[in-house]
Amino acid sequence: MLIIPAENAVNWKRPPWVTLGLMLACLLVFLFYQGGDSQKLEQAVSQYLESDLQTLEAPAYEDYLQRQIRFEGAQDRVYELQQFQELRADNEQFWLAVNLLMDREFYQYLQNNQSVIWAAGDRARWNEQRAPIEEKFIQELSSFQLGLVPAELSLYTLITYQFLHGGWGHIIGNLVFLFLLGFTVEKALGPSRFLIAYLLCGALSGLVFTAFSTGSPVPLVGASGSISGLMGMYVAIYGLQQIRFFYFLGVYFNYFRAPALAMLPVWLGKEIYDYWFAGATGIAYMAHAGGLIAGAGLVWMLGRSWLQVREEFFEPEDEELDARFTNGYAQAMASLGRMEFELARRQFEALRDHYPDRPILLEHLYRLAKLRPDLPEYRDRTRELMNDAMVRRQPEQMIEVWQEYLGKGESHQPLSAEDHNRVLFTSLKQQDLKAAEKAFERLRGTGEELLTTEACRLLVEEFEKRQMEPKARHYRQLLQA
Repeated sequence: MLIIPAENAVNWKRPPWVTLGLMLACLLVFLFYQGGDSQKLEQAVSQYLESDLQTLEAPAYEDYLQRQIRFEGAQDRVYELQQFQELRADNEQFWLAVNLLMDREFYQYLQNNQSVIWAAGDRARWNEQRAPIEEKFIQELSSFQLGLVPAELSLYTLITYQFLHGGWGHIIGNLVFLFLLGFTVEKALGPSRFLIAYLLCGALSGLVFTAFSTGSPVPLVGASGSISGLMGMYVAIYGLQQIRFFYFLGVYFNYFRAPALAMLPVWLGKEIYDYWFAGATGIAYMAHAGGLIAGAGLVWMLGRSWLQVREEFFEPEDEELDARFTNGYAQAMASLGRMEFELARRQFEALRDHYPDRPILLEHLYRLAKLRPDLPEYRDRTRELMNDAMVRRQPEQMIEVWQEYLGKGESHQPLSAEDHNRVLFTSLKQQDLKAAEKAFERLRGTGEELLTTEACRLLVEEFEKRQMEPKARHYRQLLQA
């Protein structure tokens, strides 16, 4: 399951240059620096096979995996053992060599236990032939040169590891998320502070990973810890404000709105759970968790000083406003700050007469009308906001506004049958059957038989299509009645 914040759209009139620069840096490093890794690995494999070292290491590797499974309870390595045994049975010499060369914990195990594993002659041969391969090829790979190795932690690798990646899938995924999160956080903090905060989150993420992998010879590479820091900063910037999130589950995806900070424990819990129970996936879950904590923590600790969000972040884009609108909007917001709600309402209405394409004005008028849910104005603003949400292709906002009105204003000023009918149609398109049924019940209550009958037919068809027979039968009975 994937959940990411999606509150803002990128403003290409003011491009997020630092975010784009970080993406370009990662791509250039991957193409031109890490591009030589494959040749070094092939040379290492070639020399390894020429030295016939696999005849020494392969039996030891099987024994090593079996010991981990049997004595350390590493059940996630059962599949690795089966794969390795299949490679030996199929005589896949190249991939056998890759497995043996790149399992750094196994290499450490061989170094520590060589006197037990081999006789003196084999031990001397192994040391003589394996050490040059390590020094000339393996240790020259980018992940060992600039990656974060917990057993050999150095300050510069806390930065450099953030620009390395393990393959095309790894870098493409990270660049996509870096862009989706980066442009908003860069807009909020400004370019220079954003860059420093991004790198700092990556460094703190690396330290958390090191703390949970003490002594490990396996290098950490990738920008995902830094990107997790962006996620933490993103939700901390918005705090308890309700923002839009995109989620993807299997083949289904949609949007929902929730308090920004509500997602932080969800993300954090998932990473910690996966760390303990997901097995050997090759994913640095604690680096992700460390990034989330680092990002949110930086904003909470420094949000009133060095990392203070720029004032214009929460305002409409400056390039979209002329001087008159900017001045009028500031006056209306000042009236709100003084709690002069009637004056603010008149000011927002005057602005909206001149700038009807600014949805933020309608949202302010809607919130002001909501202060008196017993008056017809609240119902009228609700209808306007529902219509505006549909025009801007945000059906989930329309349904949310409708549901809010049911709880606050419906008992005072009921919505019309047409209002409920539009919500029903929208809910069906969004596959939100619960909201559709709720809208149908409200529609029935209006006494509009024609609309109710047509809506009932739609629900029957929808539930039949989904093979939900009890529901379909219920609405067929209502039709017959």
